[in-house]
Amino acid sequence: MNCPFNAKKKRNYKREREKMKIYFLLYLFAFTVFFIQIKAKSISLLQPHNLKSFNLSYLQQVQSCSYTVIITTSCSSVSYTRDQISIAFGDAYGNQIYAPRLDDPSTKTFESCSTDTFQINGPCAYQICYVYLYRSGPDGWMPENVKIYGSNSRAVTFYYNTFTPGDIWYGFNLCSSASSSTQEFGHRWFIYVVMGVVLGALL
Repeated sequence: MNCPFNAKKKRNYKREREKMKIYFLLYLFAFTVFFIQIKAKSISLLQPHNLKSFNLSYLQQVQSCSYTVIITTSCSSVSYTRDQISIAFGDAYGNQIYAPRLDDPSTKTFESCSTDTFQINGPCAYQICYVYLYRSGPDGWMPENVKIYGSNSRAVTFYYNTFTPGDIWYGFNLCSSASSSTQEFGHRWFIYVVMGVVLGALL
């Protein structure tokens, strides 16, 4: 003969298991939404943007380093440009390298489907994490990508693939954004992992 107490206990146990399954599904849903948000945020960080105010550093330091800048012009760009092209890049610690003129119409720099290499001297920086281009002129220009490396910085490539607007600094700053995004991801990831372990144990 079945004991009513045991039957009730089994029903309660079954009900609790069903609750835990629902909580676990909610956890999976929340994690999926969070992951999609982080992914979207990471993608948005990799898009070039306008920079309305940009302080150029003209300070010359005793210590100087050489940087290699390789710029590939998109095949969708104009056949050649007479526009003035400037570049500024640097690290997260305030070290900035600035070149006021990269263009040279006499050598057909920045022709469509071409790759141009420049040697630029400037303050010794750590890992390069931002770059901005400045274009002034009527022709227009579409860079495909900009690759930069130096003695203290491993090669990093910034992908443009869009026409640069005129008379404004245009580019990327991944210095603080990438760091804060990674920290936020790590903190939330830890919380979700702990929740998953606890729910898994309860199930």
